Amino acid sequence: MSSEPVIKCDAVYKIFGANAKKMLQAVSGKVDAKTFQEAGCIVGVNNASFEVSKGEMLVVMGLSGSGKSTLLRCISRLTDATAGKIFIEGQDLLSLKNKELIELRRNKMGMVFQSFALLPHKTVLENIAFPLQIKGMKTEDSISKAMEMVKLVGLEGRENYFPRELSGGQQQRVGIARSLAVEPDIWFLDEPFSALDPLIRKEMQDEFLRLQGVLKKTIMFITHDFDEALRLADRIAIMKDGIIEQLDTPAKIVLNPATEYVRKFTEEVPREKVLKIEAVMDPVSDDQNLSDLKVSKDVIIETVAEKILSQEKSVAVIDSNNKVVGIVKPSKVIHTVFGGRKENS
Repeated sequence: MSSEPVIKCDAVYKIFGANAKKMLQAVSGKVDAKTFQEAGCIVGVNNASFEVSKGEMLVVMGLSGSGKSTLLRCISRLTDATAGKIFIEGQDLLSLKNKELIELRRNKMGMVFQSFALLPHKTVLENIAFPLQIKGMKTEDSISKAMEMVKLVGLEGRENYFPRELSGGQQQRVGIARSLAVEPDIWFLDEPFSALDPLIRKEMQDEFLRLQGVLKKTIMFITHDFDEALRLADRIAIMKDGIIEQLDTPAKIVLNPATEYVRKFTEEVPREKVLKIEAVMDPVSDDQNLSDLKVSKDVIIETVAEKILSQEKSVAVIDSNNKVVGIVKPSKVIHTVFGGRKENS
């Protein structure tokens, strides 16, 4: 990952209401949502500071009204922040003129929202080619680019269907293909799968992970579903009342929740599905008597737990160069799988 973040937010606030700016200055950034509410203001985002690196997927999650969509809208400047600074690839987003902003959105940003917003009178192919034509691409070129996208999201054979002839999951794929056709560097997705039934949703998550494996986009993904966040994220930001309560890797959030609110989210999570072997390994010592089995530090515990538990001795943990970087004891795996959760009655 490159050193300069692709997205950087520095003390970003979004407060709705007539006196928002004045009140914010009066309290020097120490915002109490209740006090502001009594004065007729609603706090959407409260002092958000973070960075997103190139190729990283940051999932922002929280319950309805937590401020996650408002934060995304500030970063894409669909909404103007009340205070703070937002940088996109080092460019000060809030200082851009309208024309520069349109240019940035057109060439750098892709957006996918919960509602598919497909044009009903256009076919799948025409829907995907549409933003390219707006950019001035020749019809012929835009159609061939759109066809590439159709293949990428697995809709071959349906390119001449109209939206009404597609299932919800297929419509969502068209939305994803349309936003990818522009080849955005930064991809904003606001609850893109929440309208889908659970089975299609899981398929879409798989598809999305596959696409990200190929395309390596810088992504901000909004969801209210903790399981979805754990599945997709490089890092997760958990929001409540406009405040980012914790921003960390899924493993660290599950192992070390920073607040009571975050702990509530994590208490039911099966740890073995989230944590990598690296999270439970111990340092290796010279006199260690190890089993013949070796496991990678990067595998999810669940995928190797059975093998480790069938060993009597500790198991060597290796990195990508096959170098032993630690050991994992069967007892540690048992504790992680069974000891970390509340006992079910």
